[in-house]
Amino acid sequence: MNPDRLAAAPRRRWLGLAAAALAAVAVPWLAGCERGADRPALRGIDVTGAPYGRTLSLTDQHGQRRTLQDFRGKVVMLYFGFVQCPDVCPTALARAVEVMQRLGPDAERVQLLFVTVDPERDTPALLRDYMAAFYPSFLGLTGTPDEIAAAAREFKVYYAKVPTGSGYTMDHSAQTYLIDAQGRLRIVLKHEQTADDYAHDIAWLLREGA
Repeated sequence: MNPDRLAAAPRRRWLGLAAAALAAVAVPWLAGCERGADRPALRGIDVTGAPYGRTLSLTDQHGQRRTLQDFRGKVVMLYFGFVQCPDVCPTALARAVEVMQRLGPDAERVQLLFVTVDPERDTPALLRDYMAAFYPSFLGLTGTPDEIAAAAREFKVYYAKVPTGSGYTMDHSAQTYLIDAQGRLRIVLKHEQTADDYAHDIAWLLREGA
């Protein structure tokens, strides 16, 4: 797809993607935030104490430099993707919207960070429109190719440019990282997990940090 055409596309295109993806991941809200005798404390992978995922320094869609320290006191959902991603990224972001809705007032203590793996095409203006199509507080992060590569290495994220007939697309990891209110990487959630799983583990971290 021509990047110029994408940049000029009306915002309703992303709103449509968001709505469609949200419908695809919607599941009933269960009482998953309460522990049961037969239910593990966490739905994701506990990586507490991991020797990676400790630093991040990139620029958001408003031109502001952001680090993990900026979000102390909040649980961070960190995801790597790209705007032209046809389905996986919109689904992940729509699920994040559902998670925020399920958390109710506690959503104010959660921050979604979307790191582009396609800084060549994902300009701050494009990221601004893309994030706004999903949720007002979502932040898209970008940087130089070297900065993106450093961030991906720090979080052990794979990404690669894949040539297509009309240009290229991006192949990338699709897991989401949860960082606690102290800025520590704690949990890794898989893409195929549900909004219930995500909300459960985020609520667990919020209770822990209260």
